[in-house]
Amino acid sequence: MAAVAEVSGEAVAAKTLDTKPTSESEINVQVQELVAMFKKLNPLAKEFFPSSYPNHQNSFYFLNNGQLSPDNFADTNKPSGNDFFPNNRRRRNNYNQGRRRLNGRAFKAQREDSIRRTVYVSDIDQHVTEERLAALFSSCGQVNDCRICGDPHSVLRFAFVEFADDHGARAALELGGTMLGYYPVRVLPSKTAILPVNPTFLPRSEDEREMCARTVYCTNIDKKVSQAEVKNFFETACGGEVTRLRLLGDHVHSTRIAFVEFALVP
Repeated sequence: MAAVAEVSGEAVAAKTLDTKPTSESEINVQVQELVAMFKKLNPLAKEFFPSSYPNHQNSFYFLNNGQLSPDNFADTNKPSGNDFFPNNRRRRNNYNQGRRRLNGRAFKAQREDSIRRTVYVSDIDQHVTEERLAALFSSCGQVNDCRICGDPHSVLRFAFVEFADDHGARAALELGGTMLGYYPVRVLPSKTAILPVNPTFLPRSEDEREMCARTVYCTNIDKKVSQAEVKNFFETACGGEVTRLRLLGDHVHSTRIAFVEFALVP
């Protein structure tokens, strides 16, 4: 709209400059044409403000029935209410960032404390259970958590044992070389903490626990393999009926995973 007004304004201005007024009436006509041209201009248009102007989006000029009114000129030295909004947002952002920093520091301190209370145990016999491993280290102090990791069919596995305090973790280092099963275990200070288990994901009833006992988790499944083929494989290999199977995957990983539930404990 401003561009159209500008073009028409240039035409009127050119016509006015090219034509020399010969009488007072012609001068009045030309003045009226110029007034009509300026009325079509929009002083709020962005092309009227240079890019360096800080408040070009919040202009202080207003139209009063199509004319510029001196009464509507705002005092540029007086800050408007909107001028304080960025400061408020900045304060809120600083507060949120400060709160995140506090939460981050608290989480880091809690994680470092958990690492100090945890030991890494390796060379664990495949027949050793978490209960048996925790019983071994219970002589050093209260054991909060014990996780055995690795392939359950592997000869040697590893584990993380977390104690209630760091004194128990330091005492557990003295058990390195203890025979547990057929191999002596190695005990070292842990470099990581045990990831806590979300209680909402744990079975909450006897039926859910029984269902978990009948379910196996399978990984590294080729994407070309169908769900029927996976079901047929487990029924043939395990000799049991598969009552439920969930085959999951995405476009990022080259393989898929599956949860296979049997009618009876495999």
